[in-house]
Amino acid sequence: MSIDLRSDTVTKPTAAMRQAMAAAEVGDDVFGDDPTVNRLQELAAETLGKEAALFVPSGTQSNLVAILAHCQRGDEYIVGDTAHTYRYEAGGAAVLGSVQPQPIPFEPDHTLSLDKVAAVIKPFDPHFAQARLLCLENTVHGQVTSLDYHRSAQAFAQERGLAVHLDGARLANAATAQGIKMADLAATADTVSLCLSKGLGAPVGSVLAGPAEIVAEARRWRKMVGGGMRQAGVLAAAGIMALTEHVDRIADDHANAAALGEGLGALEGFEVAPVQTNMVFLTVDQPEALVSHFAARGIVALAGSPMRLVTHLDVDAEAIERVIGAATTFTNQ
Repeated sequence: MSIDLRSDTVTKPTAAMRQAMAAAEVGDDVFGDDPTVNRLQELAAETLGKEAALFVPSGTQSNLVAILAHCQRGDEYIVGDTAHTYRYEAGGAAVLGSVQPQPIPFEPDHTLSLDKVAAVIKPFDPHFAQARLLCLENTVHGQVTSLDYHRSAQAFAQERGLAVHLDGARLANAATAQGIKMADLAATADTVSLCLSKGLGAPVGSVLAGPAEIVAEARRWRKMVGGGMRQAGVLAAAGIMALTEHVDRIADDHANAAALGEGLGALEGFEVAPVQTNMVFLTVDQPEALVSHFAARGIVALAGSPMRLVTHLDVDAEAIERVIGAATTFTNQ
């Protein structure tokens, strides 16, 4: 059986998920009468400790409609320069909403320096875009930012009249690594995006949670950007299972990643960064050769410097042993 370490987005729906999807009660979600979508949204709001939630097709769309709901044309959002909402979402907020990003570098611990954030907040002046939103992310490249940091950022933003959006695509990983609830981290932001199709194993979808007024505005934007779905309950059923059955098992992914990192780090010529969640970052002299070596043994990975290897629902402890064994034969060539 193939072992796919490219991302935690590659998981297949479990048999139980497929059964739930097949049996889902559906309506028309654009009219608001798909009962399974409504249950997912209620569950997501409760899980994240927010007033309301919205089911959307993707994390990119969730972040996009959040930014558009918080900001007007000509406003600005402050964001990390390698954050997903800035670098990897095709410039959607700028292109579709005329909302200007103001990127700043991440610190070594993957936080944004609040002093640096303060320095880029522009005075009220006709020459300048006005900052309305601080966009944070957790996890960032598999690394966790602490609850204390998020609380400090929240207090900072409130003092300066900024809203906070948290890109919590892997919020379950961030919470699990800290031994806290996702709602604890979500409480530090006005809105939070949670991906159901990464570590939680659903085939499709994310949720955006926050105040009812902001979520209602995000729903309008979702329709505008083509995210209004009809009998979406067949997808929401998998999301419900992701939230109810797959949060606790995130710890297994972390344990497998730690074992993988330890095993690879013991090999000559392999350098592994500290592992915090489900991502192993490996530096090796010939990543393309290692990828080819892996592929010949049924292991799928992406070349890079460093290489990113991601554990997930479809990677168990036995698979980790196979990967370490394959890497060992690579070093012995």
